[in-house]
Amino acid sequence: MKLQRKNRLRATALGALAVSSALVLTACGSDDNSGSDTGSGATKTTAAASDIKCDGAQGQLRASGSSAQKNAMDLWVKNYMAACSGAEVNYNSSSSGEGIVAFNQGTVGFAGSDSALKPEEVAESKKICKTGQGINLPMVGGPIAVGFHLEGVDSLTLDAPTLAKIFDTKIKKWNDPAIAKLNSGVKLPDTAIQAFHRSEDSGTTQNLGKYLGAAAPSDWKYEAEKKWPAPGGQAASGSAGVAAQVKQVNGSIGYFELSYASSQQISTVDIDTGGAAPVKATSEDASKAIAAAKIKGTGKDLALDLDYTTKAEGAYPIVLVTYEVVCDTGNKADTLGSVKSFLTYTSSEAGQKLLIDAGYAPIPEAINTKVRETVAALS
Repeated sequence: MKLQRKNRLRATALGALAVSSALVLTACGSDDNSGSDTGSGATKTTAAASDIKCDGAQGQLRASGSSAQKNAMDLWVKNYMAACSGAEVNYNSSSSGEGIVAFNQGTVGFAGSDSALKPEEVAESKKICKTGQGINLPMVGGPIAVGFHLEGVDSLTLDAPTLAKIFDTKIKKWNDPAIAKLNSGVKLPDTAIQAFHRSEDSGTTQNLGKYLGAAAPSDWKYEAEKKWPAPGGQAASGSAGVAAQVKQVNGSIGYFELSYASSQQISTVDIDTGGAAPVKATSEDASKAIAAAKIKGTGKDLALDLDYTTKAEGAYPIVLVTYEVVCDTGNKADTLGSVKSFLTYTSSEAGQKLLIDAGYAPIPEAINTKVRETVAALS
């Protein structure tokens, strides 16, 4: 009850801000972030009913998966259900892995995943999709922040090789020469590094691994999987757990979506990509990296190939894209209309525009145009 009252109070406050045209930033979270100051329950419904087409939407549409898109999904669902009174969307923010399992078991109309379907998952989906298969529709982008807590140090720059050695426990002290070289003029203490990672399978972990493997291949030899691969370090449950540890423990470092750093005032690492200047973890800088993505999926599949080694000016390279996983054909008749109607809204200009105000990175228009075409053709 306390949380509901808190959300109602925050919703009232943010509604007033929206009236005065203030920009509300509630950056994306990879786990349930509703207990923090960025909980999506505080976000004002801003979509006009005319932005949402309810054609074919009826009954309950169940979905689950990635919690990286939780704040966006909460906002979309709120707006959609306000416009489509005959439809109910229930999105369970769990994890990418759980969402895909639920999809391939046929218990949800679509799933959210921070990484594209693996070949074996596509093969499994054919049992549910009957005449088709599961495909990836990129819907939400955002930065993965590397947060740190080091008393006396407010600003820190690291590059991919140094990050790889830190998370692989090869660099153990904050005044290590490799860190000092990247932070000229910063007084670094002789404090032990406490590196935290996710304890459960996580799309955020996998995307960090993709970045480290691509940008520091000599120092990060692990496959990019949802399960944390390196020995050592300390584990915490969910991005919320990792952020809580970083917040509390001096000498700590961890990775989580930007909302956790923003809501808990955790300092974040600037990334030296080899470009003109280190890049900060912001939605705008993440958008610049996502804009360079190429479609690697075939047919109706729109899985993206992200360039984690980009040196483009102001492009933050540690990013993730959340996909909505659907059947291209063979969708269940009782949910097809709702799936198409809802995803038509989320991929619309109005739906994607809301991501900016929520601190996410919208999908580039050239790619999103194909998403809309694919959604329209679902059957």
